[in-house]
Amino acid sequence: MLLPFTFLKFWFIEAPLEILSFFVSLNTYLMELFALPLCIRTYFKPLKNEYRQGLVGFSIGMGISLKTAIIFVDLLLFACLLLFELIVTLSFFVFPVITVLLIFL
Repeated sequence: MLLPFTFLKFWFIEAPLEILSFFVSLNTYLMELFALPLCIRTYFKPLKNEYRQGLVGFSIGMGISLKTAIIFVDLLLFACLLLFELIVTLSFFVFPVITVLLIFL
């Protein structure tokens, strides 16, 4: 008798919380894997800690240019991941509705 309500509770409350928890841990892992926080923290530091006379300016410039490219690519990949997560979550919510509509229409 309570099976439909148990299903609805699982599908619309418990499962989305677990999916959200998984996506948060995945995003945290990928942020550390792509080294985005590290690139932002060390943005104005010389590349490879090169402090020899005459090379400091070049090392800082090269570090900024490389880190800018890395940050851009990381943000692009992260935006694609967030879009994929949004599509998966929305399709998860819509799946039972589409199933019921296909059965009765």
